[in-house]
Amino acid sequence: MNEFELIARLTRTLPTAECVRVGPGDDCAVLDLGLASEFVLFKTDAVVEGVHFTASTPPAKIGRKALGRCLSDIAAMAGRPACALVTLALPRQFDAAFIEAIYDGLNTLAQNHAVAIAGGETTTNPDRILVSIAMLGLVAKDRCVLRAGAQPGDAIFVTGELGGSLAGKHLDFEPRLNEARWLAGNFPVHCMIDISDGLAGDLPHLLAANALGAELLARAIPVSAAARRAAATLGAKPPLLAALTDGEDFELLFTVAGRDAVPLIDAWKAQFPGLPLSCIGKVTETPGLRLRTEHAVEPLTAPGYVHFAGN
Repeated sequence: MNEFELIARLTRTLPTAECVRVGPGDDCAVLDLGLASEFVLFKTDAVVEGVHFTASTPPAKIGRKALGRCLSDIAAMAGRPACALVTLALPRQFDAAFIEAIYDGLNTLAQNHAVAIAGGETTTNPDRILVSIAMLGLVAKDRCVLRAGAQPGDAIFVTGELGGSLAGKHLDFEPRLNEARWLAGNFPVHCMIDISDGLAGDLPHLLAANALGAELLARAIPVSAAARRAAATLGAKPPLLAALTDGEDFELLFTVAGRDAVPLIDAWKAQFPGLPLSCIGKVTETPGLRLRTEHAVEPLTAPGYVHFAGN
């Protein structure tokens, strides 16, 4: 049983309430707690030693990544973060200075994005470090972007570059909070997600609600220099495959109507000249992912990262 099969099994009979506008299945839960113009976003995420970082990872980068993952999910809803709680699970024998340095990284990123760390919990975990973040954010009710909403003919966009995250980006990424809020405020974004499990793994989440598909243009996918170096010097997976499947890019993946594609590109270049934005394909009525190369259009079957699936 993989991650998504387990989630489907566990969420079949969850209790809910009228205030829950969006529950399991999106980047954040969306709550209506009576604010006049805003929804509350609620998110939790965890990083685990041996899965998301190693024992040799600089501790400040562990803390930064732990908080950054939640910030990236808030960005995927076009929200702004407000406050967070931190659960810290440690082996009985731990280095206090190392743990303080984890908090240094976490606190610095929190200050950069005006996030209050409002408390948390500490507990024992027998053999490895675990840091779990629960975060609240806010989003204007008329600008909240969900995963559902893609339409046939939509242009598919991605920010930044993809692949090769293990070279360092998975520890140093910048949550695209400002970019996402600008998008939602200036263009009718149909759906959005942050890329944590790879383009090939996360794009289907945007298509599932309406049983749609997508055709991607291979030459338009922005492959990172790190993915190209890894392929050339380390014998790693081909660069395009890395861009499709590596995961932990934490870039925005979203769709807009085809007629908005060119105006969006022009406006983006003026607003964010240092960050690439790539139109990588289109949404189709025919389900499934397909990759268009110079020679053919073929089914895209490469999976993204899935917990418990033996990636």
